[in-house]
Amino acid sequence: MAVTGWLESLRTAQKTALLQDGRRKVHYLFPDGKEMAEEYDEKTSELLVRKWRVKSALGAMGQWQLEVGEPAPLGAGNLGPELIKESNANPIFMRKDTKKSFQWRIRNLPYPKDVYGVCVDQKERCIIVKTTNKKLLWTLWQCAGVHGTPSEIDTSYLWMTPC
Repeated sequence: MAVTGWLESLRTAQKTALLQDGRRKVHYLFPDGKEMAEEYDEKTSELLVRKWRVKSALGAMGQWQLEVGEPAPLGAGNLGPELIKESNANPIFMRKDTKKSFQWRIRNLPYPKDVYGVCVDQKERCIIVKTTNKKLLWTLWQCAGVHGTPSEIDTSYLWMTPC
């Protein structure tokens, strides 16, 4: 979608905003039926969460699809409508956008730091995280307008970071 088209759709959307728990929450309802909800830190104005929801072919509201931020943890014993819960030990991917950078965070990495490698695929325009033992491979980023080079990528490995 072109930038002017995106700005126009934001202008025509029905908007609702509120302040709650130190967050500024904004809900957008677009003319085509899509919904977007964003949460910003009240003090820093940093985007914390962005999620989308679209109607199904029969008109029922679908599940929220998280674009930016971390998924809200399910309550104790609450398995949701699927009745199956994924393991807490699985890696969790999270995107966080700041004014200066795009960040992708992976929590619960099962191996030590020296097992992981980060590289850039110039042809596919994506960032790849892989392990030396070839057990795991993730493609993190694919964007047509961005040309990543290895010198532009900063990686850090932290153990026991707070959620």
